[in-house]
Amino acid sequence: MPKKKKINKRENGETSYNKKSLTKLISTIFSTNPSQIYNYKQIAKRLEVEDTAARQLINVVLQELSEEKILDELHTGKYKFHTASGYIKGTVEMINREKARIITADVPDEVIVWSDNLHHALPGDEVKVYLHAKRKQENLQGEVVQIITEGKRHFVGEIEIRAHFAFLLSGKNIPFDIFIPLEKLNGAKHGQKVIAAIDDWPADAKNPTGQVLEVLGDTGDNNTEMHAILAEFGLPAKFDPEIDRAAEKISDVISQEEISKRRDFRKILTFTIDPIDAKDFDDAISIQKLGDDRWEVGVHIADVTHYVDINTILDKEALSRATSVYLVDRVVPMLPERLSNYICSLRPDEDKLTFSAVFEIDANATIYNQWFGKTIIRSARRFNYDEVQKIIDAKDGDLKDEILLLNSMAQKLRANRFKGGSIAFDRYEMKFNLDEKGKPLGVYYKSSNYATQLVEEFMLQANKSVAERIGKEKRKAKTFVYRIHDKPDYDKLVQFNAFVRKYGLEIKLSSNKEVARSLNQLFDKTDGRPEQDIISNMAVRAMAKAVYSTQNIGHYGLAFPHYTHFTSPIRRYPDMMVHRLLERYLANGQSVSAELYEEMCKHSSDMEKRATDAERASVKYKQVEFMADKIGDEFEAIISGVTSWGIFVQLTETKVEGMIALRDMEDDYYIFDEKNFCIIGQRNKEKFSLGDSLKVKLVRINVPRKQIDFMMVDKIKSNNRPPLKVKFRKRR
Repeated sequence: MPKKKKINKRENGETSYNKKSLTKLISTIFSTNPSQIYNYKQIAKRLEVEDTAARQLINVVLQELSEEKILDELHTGKYKFHTASGYIKGTVEMINREKARIITADVPDEVIVWSDNLHHALPGDEVKVYLHAKRKQENLQGEVVQIITEGKRHFVGEIEIRAHFAFLLSGKNIPFDIFIPLEKLNGAKHGQKVIAAIDDWPADAKNPTGQVLEVLGDTGDNNTEMHAILAEFGLPAKFDPEIDRAAEKISDVISQEEISKRRDFRKILTFTIDPIDAKDFDDAISIQKLGDDRWEVGVHIADVTHYVDINTILDKEALSRATSVYLVDRVVPMLPERLSNYICSLRPDEDKLTFSAVFEIDANATIYNQWFGKTIIRSARRFNYDEVQKIIDAKDGDLKDEILLLNSMAQKLRANRFKGGSIAFDRYEMKFNLDEKGKPLGVYYKSSNYATQLVEEFMLQANKSVAERIGKEKRKAKTFVYRIHDKPDYDKLVQFNAFVRKYGLEIKLSSNKEVARSLNQLFDKTDGRPEQDIISNMAVRAMAKAVYSTQNIGHYGLAFPHYTHFTSPIRRYPDMMVHRLLERYLANGQSVSAELYEEMCKHSSDMEKRATDAERASVKYKQVEFMADKIGDEFEAIISGVTSWGIFVQLTETKVEGMIALRDMEDDYYIFDEKNFCIIGQRNKEKFSLGDSLKVKLVRINVPRKQIDFMMVDKIKSNNRPPLKVKFRKRR
């Protein structure tokens, strides 16, 4: 019988499991006891789970494992392991050109497939994998035996043309290049970026054969590279003409009949606060005094769903995209510009239709009453964040009394949120000064300030209140769209603690509130210190990812039991879903299909990740461009990541990231110590750890691959040891 897993319990008796860790543990219990039948109470007892929330989560996990055919539900609430052979199903995700992992719920451990055993399976393919016998201290390994459903077969790369044939040089995470016959180049020239499709891949052929579908342009051209990033992540660069035509047909005239159905805020002071370069204004704030120490604050959100009916061509396009994409130099909107920048955008001095959350509130940010419904507003002023920050700093300027009052309320809401267990993940945003051709001339950073916090706190309050309005109904729960954030994995928090102890810091793990409180204290202590970014990034990695779901488990990072996204329907499809559901339920409508909405939630979460990855790729590309003329220059840096193949460093001044390859450090043979976040020389025992300060030299730039390579010049500081000169092999 397998050893009973030691339970992670906090001082107050609360277990530290999140959904992911529970799923893994429960899967293991059933897989190691395949003939045993368990109900949720028996599982809870085995895991020593006593708190109500975790026991409810066990029920959810059991139901999901049953739906995924990992468990069989023999009777209501009684489950048994679904007996299967040595095969699993999953999705291929490349780690690098040599190996892939299989994303699967069939087994709790990671499954690795080496490139030679992929047998023509590509990233995104759903596959059947035969599992090899596991050896001690090894990951599960397998071999693809069937491609069940093909993923994408279009790839972005650079064309290399030779005398009698051509190749598409694909990305670093695709284990092959695509052979392109010269007659299928579609006008592509040597060195250009293109989109190519695979036509054929015989079983005995090493490389597939394909054709060029679209020539994106010359490598290095800004528009070409931005379109290549969008294509790489399967994101559209423009709307089809029929989508634009459908948007043009929408009238911007607001009828008197429509106005009569809505609460009229046009005579109440209302304004927007957005980034200076924003074009889509989807939220506005109104304020009016009600009496002694009572105000009415309205959070007004563009009523997109009034103009975009469900299942129309515009709605289907919005759902397909699910989100706007914000690259360094452009926005790829979810909705055509006629809607996003004109009809729905809450532009000043124009009547606009909105969906609102209205609060009766006092100066201490205590909320007494709230109201939700359709409204019409007229914004009196468009502020940008810098203007509002200047008013707050100087305590003077346009609408200073209202701005200062709202700022005071926002700071009290913020303080209450942190007191309740919210975590202060305030992170900087890298920005670039670009010339007219998109070339980066400089780097700067945007971080949170009072102006951004003013807007953020009222938007958070609106999102929270909308979710509570539906989720806390005493009658039978109705299907709704929540923004959920699972508890972090306890083992990851322990690992994070081990890391920050190197800096004389620590977080307390006795309860969720203690974790949040001590994390906030840690962020305060490291503010402005060289290791601030490293610690913040490590903390984020220890956390789960926020996603959309109809199954509410709360939002851990915000410490909100109920939370949703209501405030940005111009750029997020889940907000459109929330608007439709809130309108339906306020009118006492029946609940909708949980299965359908869960499917849309999952799609929206997937598209959000895809958009985020594209945005990061565009930032990385501009970093590489910015550094291209600085080869040979030396910089101060901090170690931001350690792997078995190299050290990642972040430049202290610009926060640009690059890598020092271990193969180039010839003074010793270095071994990766994953547990202690470092590499160690086997002869001289020299250690390079996360957070160490270095002096580095830029030695190579690969713009198409978005790679920056550095060489170490000096170790400035490491565990109080003296600086060390490290010898490097010469590059060829």
